[in-house]
Amino acid sequence: MPAPLHAAGVRAYLWSLAACAATALLAMPMYGRLEAANIVMLFLLNVVLVAVRLGRGPAVLASVLGVALFDFFFVPPRFTFAIGDLQYLVVFAVMLAVGLIAGEMTARLRFQATAAAHGEAQARALYEFARELSGVLQSGQILDITPSFIRRTFAAQAVMLLPDAVGRLQPPAYGADDEPPPAWLDIAVAQWAFDHAMPAGMGHGPFPGSRLFYLPLLAPMRARGILAMSLEAGRWPLPPEQRRQLDTFAMLAAIALERVHYIEVAQRVEVRMESERLRNSLLSALSHDLRTPLTSLVGLSESLALSRPALSPAQKGMAEALRQQALRMSTLVANLLDMARITSGEIRLNREWQPIDDVIGCALRASEPLLGAHRVATRLAPDLPIVQIDAVLVERVLCNLIENAVKYTAAGAAITIAAEAHGDSMRLTVSDNGPGIPPGREEAIFDKFSRGERESAIPGVGLGLAICRAIVEAHGGSIHAGRAGEGGAAFIIALPLGMPPPLPEAEAEAAGDDHE
Repeated sequence: MPAPLHAAGVRAYLWSLAACAATALLAMPMYGRLEAANIVMLFLLNVVLVAVRLGRGPAVLASVLGVALFDFFFVPPRFTFAIGDLQYLVVFAVMLAVGLIAGEMTARLRFQATAAAHGEAQARALYEFARELSGVLQSGQILDITPSFIRRTFAAQAVMLLPDAVGRLQPPAYGADDEPPPAWLDIAVAQWAFDHAMPAGMGHGPFPGSRLFYLPLLAPMRARGILAMSLEAGRWPLPPEQRRQLDTFAMLAAIALERVHYIEVAQRVEVRMESERLRNSLLSALSHDLRTPLTSLVGLSESLALSRPALSPAQKGMAEALRQQALRMSTLVANLLDMARITSGEIRLNREWQPIDDVIGCALRASEPLLGAHRVATRLAPDLPIVQIDAVLVERVLCNLIENAVKYTAAGAAITIAAEAHGDSMRLTVSDNGPGIPPGREEAIFDKFSRGERESAIPGVGLGLAICRAIVEAHGGSIHAGRAGEGGAAFIIALPLGMPPPLPEAEAEAAGDDHE
């Protein structure tokens, strides 16, 4: 680039010389017909025109050369640089000063006009870029628009790198009609710029020798990607105004990426909410419609087993199987109905101060038909405090956890129920020595319609644990899953203790002490 610029400057000075010579030739026929002051105006006009067209340096040359030509051709004695009348010295001084001032002012106005035009071009480019980005709805559109504008504005090849879900930048994808990314694109340098939210390459960061410039796309919330640019040799560093324009391009692209991201998040949330609302309505309707016939089936199967004359052993077995399946279906429908009521906010807690060991005992008695060959052990800490809970609902939680342990363990497996006071909460643990929870699904199994094993022949619809979490959280507690000490699954419930009311005996003793 330096050689072409030098050649252009030389041509400007040569044009200035030619203009001065043309002015002198034009004024020669006017000698003797016009006053010297009028001929001076022609040389001043030449200085102004040279300043407008060629700039400050050629205008200074035209001023000096104009004085010399005027002295040589139009001041007696002619064709010499001698001055016969000293008044011409004043003319020369005024002519030179006026020419320099006119040239300087004209060149300055020319520079300001050029800067204004350049600023207008930058503003137009930013406006068009912002207008294009304002209507995008997908990140792929931004990946197409941004490099195109960078290429037109800066005459540079550019690609955008976006991160995946864990923040690792992915190589750019391009089709048959797209321009491939530069061969020297370095993902490691781009990743450093993304992680540190700082420019890298071409004199920036720890990789100054990189052949690309990596500019992070910084949005208000976080970095959204990397803009990698390939500039020709000699064009870096960019002038300050172009660097500011590039930073503005990057900021607009980052804001557009963030806006598209949140649009996608809002759409997913809206779809999830609508799906949840429709699912709850369907569950509620099905539960109400199925509850009555299932209750009738249970009653009819029990009546059939007690009918006279007595049924044969095979018939009794069929009646009992019918009763068990009807009970199982009734339990599933009850779970569906409870889940619909909980998610709709219709659940009401009947809290009373209860000893937790009584609730555990009721849950064991209710689960006894399900246990079969399973062994159950309880480990209750001495002097357990009472807790303010809805005993029926907490019993339901324990029954669901026991049923879950029975389903996912082999016959004869051990189930342990433990309770202890831990800080300001009551901690209940239901554990087993079965296969345990698949790694990474400790939280997902509490979602509605989620199973411990995605494909399983074990009966159930995946609502038991979701109901447990909803009930525990309604009490202001928490529940989470983990691995038991023997390698099985463990479910830990934390219920707030609160401040229990004083016992009647303690109140009576306190009153007696006051009376004494």
